[in-house]
Amino acid sequence: MHLSRLPLLEPNDQYNQELVDRVRPQPWRNPTPLGRYNLVVIGAGTAGLVSAVGAAGLGAKVAIVERHALGGDCLNYGCVPSKALIRAARAVADARHGAAFGVDAGAVRADFGAAMARLRRLRADIARNDSVARLAGLGIDVFFGQGHFVAPDALDVEGTTLRFSRSIVATGARAAVPPIPGLAEAGYLTNESVFSLTELPARLIVVGAGPIGCELAQAFRRFGSDVTLIGDAPRLLPREDADASRVVTDAFDREGIAMRLDARIIRVERAPDSDVRVVTVEQQGRETAVHAEAILVATGRAANVEGLDLERAGITASRSGVTVDDCLRTSNPRVFAVGDIASPYKFTHAADALARVALQNALFSGHKKASALVIPWSTYTDPEVAHVGMTAEDAGKRTDVRTLTVALAENDRAILDGQSEGFARVHADSKGRILGATIVASHAGEMIGEMSLAMTAGLSLSTLAQTIHPYPTQSEAWKKLGDAWNRGRLTPFVRRLFDAWLRWRR
Repeated sequence: MHLSRLPLLEPNDQYNQELVDRVRPQPWRNPTPLGRYNLVVIGAGTAGLVSAVGAAGLGAKVAIVERHALGGDCLNYGCVPSKALIRAARAVADARHGAAFGVDAGAVRADFGAAMARLRRLRADIARNDSVARLAGLGIDVFFGQGHFVAPDALDVEGTTLRFSRSIVATGARAAVPPIPGLAEAGYLTNESVFSLTELPARLIVVGAGPIGCELAQAFRRFGSDVTLIGDAPRLLPREDADASRVVTDAFDREGIAMRLDARIIRVERAPDSDVRVVTVEQQGRETAVHAEAILVATGRAANVEGLDLERAGITASRSGVTVDDCLRTSNPRVFAVGDIASPYKFTHAADALARVALQNALFSGHKKASALVIPWSTYTDPEVAHVGMTAEDAGKRTDVRTLTVALAENDRAILDGQSEGFARVHADSKGRILGATIVASHAGEMIGEMSLAMTAGLSLSTLAQTIHPYPTQSEAWKKLGDAWNRGRLTPFVRRLFDAWLRWRR
């Protein structure tokens, strides 16, 4: 397949050709099925690949079916390219702000084209892990084409029937595009096309104030785009802690990102004989026009349920995805569903974890439950926002939950790094058991794992207080929260006992 038929992987350069050779090689002939498979996986994104590789490692006879390219959203136009671009943008910001550390880099020139070439090179290299060669080497039969059910235990791929004992549906999700008048005619980008850019748009409108919109708005602004972010919610990252949202908002203000929040887009037009898009926005009852050379739509995800003929396999689904029980089993007991198509947690690491649950239940009639998983997430703005478990909003509705916060302005390493605008926050029950946590810090995504481990293991804040962290590190904030919890346990009665004891000890 030539790159021209894979518009999401343009331009047709060396790196993208290497990528295609690994994840959708041409020519390719689908194998001939030899009997019934133990497992047929539909979709070769993270959830599908983990399912197929895990099953093959256990000795199962496995087939995987992919409509487009192996690696799915994460590799091709999600986590991998976005984090490559974000890291490059952070390097630009660091260079521009070096004077605060006594480093004068002079005028900083950001080369967007070079950053995008680096993105494509690294993506092609990482694609080795998701390649046809690797899967075939593990004994997995790889089928390219549209797979659709023809029976409760059979799937058709380009005229070939695959029969299975068990199947896992992992077809993921795609960018959801709102029905804004004129948007389609004017043209727009999504995460599935934005990483094909080779030139920086002078002006960029980002529609959506969630994680993808915020991450890419900041990255493009750092490269030099004049960015306007439009969101229908009253604040950035509306699903996050309100204080975390304020920290990110302040950072965006400092960097010159225009924000139109609690706003509604009325229409989009394309200026005559021009590449300029004109977006009419209603905010507080007033209409204004915003002009830009490009529009990036980041307003959520839509499940890929079309074309699967799920009803022929007795599988219940809706526009939001496939319906599963807590063991990730569909209404067809032979078929399970994992990842973005069946979970509210639309993250790569969640897809990985859910695939492991489904695989155990599918192959070994297990009863492992998805609800038992502790799933963190991170938004890779600068500073990053990471969270796990109970939210601040939920904690505020309960009288038996105590919330503790420590500002990074109290953390020596954050001060020395010039990154003291964030905070760490934890929610705990009356016994100190950790119910949830939020961290806003430069590398919050690296720090939230400690709290995920603590929650998974049922550890308390007292255990955090006993845990020794290297000094100076920003992760010491967790220990400070443990110390704060222990101090809070010193009730007036306990203090009187201590005072009496210490007087006697004199």
